[in-house]
Amino acid sequence: ISFNEALQYFQTADLSECRKKVRATVRRQGLAALVHFFFGPPRLQPQLQGERELALAMAQCECGLDDNERVHMRILQTIYRKLTCSGLGCPRYGTHWEELGFQGRARGRALRSKPLPGEILLVSVPPLEVASRVWPSFSLPSRSRLTHLLLQNFPFCIMSVNITRIVVQALREERLSRECNCRQQVIAVLNDLYAAAFLRLYRLWKQQHRTIADSDVVLKELEFFTKKKPKQLLKSLEAYVNR
Repeated sequence: ISFNEALQYFQTADLSECRKKVRATVRRQGLAALVHFFFGPPRLQPQLQGERELALAMAQCECGLDDNERVHMRILQTIYRKLTCSGLGCPRYGTHWEELGFQGRARGRALRSKPLPGEILLVSVPPLEVASRVWPSFSLPSRSRLTHLLLQNFPFCIMSVNITRIVVQALREERLSRECNCRQQVIAVLNDLYAAAFLRLYRLWKQQHRTIADSDVVLKELEFFTKKKPKQLLKSLEAYVNR
């Protein structure tokens, strides 16, 4: 499935209940509100508010993956085939999902209660461009063992969920307004920031020889950069893809 088709599915789906749960912005009071007013990012332009609301509504969807929804299953198969460079599909459940960094054989159980935007973002071009490069051992024999050795048990898809949370929170806190206004897009900015954050995570993981025990520390650092320096992250992604 293409990213645009997956996104169109959400655009036409009934998200009324999800929209009711959206907290549009983070409420600031006192000195924090004053500092944000004078020194924070600009307000999002009115013509982009609808796209922002859609992104936040998607993030509130709690349905998770539905075995009976064909689009959900196509998204799942696309992720597997793109990351593994395989021309074949895969079973819904099995140990093959562990090779992608999920915990436990049943990939559905790992994310059944999680929202789908993380899966949607991963289908997009920039994330797959990064993912296909930072997951080099898929084309080699005994890829599961090599992945563990080369990437220090890098929990690829579990981190995907966390990065989605961080990126969406940055949007909700109005930290991406400048980038969105400049490009006149919201979800495309989320896609690129997701990929940029994942790229930085991968570099930290390899260069600092991190393991799963360091996940909390790495995610905190990643959250800081995503919220405080999104422009720097996006430039890093652009340079990486161009190179």
